[in-house]
Amino acid sequence: MTSIALPASWPDYTVTKQKKSEADAETPLFTRHPRNPILGRKDWPYPINSVFNAGAVKLADGDTLLLCRIEDRRGLSHLCAARSTNGVDGWRIDDEPTLMASPRDFPEEIWGIEDPRITYVPELQQYAIAYTSFARGGPGVSLALTKDFRSFERYGVIMPPEDKDAALLPGKIDGRWALIHRPVTTLGAHMWISYSPDLRHWGSHKVMLEARRGGWWDANKIGLCSPPIETARGWLVLYHGVRHTASGSIYRLGLALFDLDKPDLCLQRGDSWIFGPEAPYERGGDVSDVVFPCGQTIAEDGDTINLYYGAADSCMALATGSIRALLGWLDLHCSSTSAR
Repeated sequence: MTSIALPASWPDYTVTKQKKSEADAETPLFTRHPRNPILGRKDWPYPINSVFNAGAVKLADGDTLLLCRIEDRRGLSHLCAARSTNGVDGWRIDDEPTLMASPRDFPEEIWGIEDPRITYVPELQQYAIAYTSFARGGPGVSLALTKDFRSFERYGVIMPPEDKDAALLPGKIDGRWALIHRPVTTLGAHMWISYSPDLRHWGSHKVMLEARRGGWWDANKIGLCSPPIETARGWLVLYHGVRHTASGSIYRLGLALFDLDKPDLCLQRGDSWIFGPEAPYERGGDVSDVVFPCGQTIAEDGDTINLYYGAADSCMALATGSIRALLGWLDLHCSSTSAR
């Protein structure tokens, strides 16, 4: 039998398996805050059904701002800001909705607005908020800019239905803005990236990460979680995968790394999920078995991630992790069997 020389870039599976076994016994990549859930319905200054899926940002004054998705008692969603000095408690919540749907001016918002992801854009000196607008045609991607989370310049829908799970990259790539989003097409529910000269007209659409097939934890449907984290090695991306079971869907988090200059190029993708619903407030709620981050902040050490996530579509929770640890985990837990 003729032997086949494997490419030098292929991993040594014997060594990798041993390293993986050692790494699996270590501390989890994300640690839940002991005060979870940090925000719930009872914290709100006006009647609501639930609070979840918040965009997050560290403001210039040091406060953490969560732009939370609020579902009212009609079942429709709007966005409301909560501010905290330490990002854990003592939240100062706007007395009324911060950003409401405006169906008269933006008919694509007739059934509400959802799941904001916030990116600070230095060139514009503003925050870009990509959010889901919901109407009869289904969910679409809308965009708004703000300097203070008090007044907003709304661009309206920039990606038509069915599309969601979007975030803007903070700077231009080859002179164009880049948006990660998740359209549902005949090809499936995969992560795409698109480019624009002006934030209004989008093209050069490319698939950047495909949902796997078969029995994988992230088969058939994936989407971006919080905005990508820029590292020296590439864009570090948390994404969600949906596993359909006999009792319903399970939303878990996976990890991938993309090229800084060509963000549609996946450099590494983890084989297994890294964070999933385990705590009671994640296992039971309006939609059970869901952990769903839309935002994070990075601590002053440049390494610690404060990950803010919706739990069971009912409350907000916090988990902390390390950029270095996530990159190290990817080195040990991705293989040539990972679909890219």
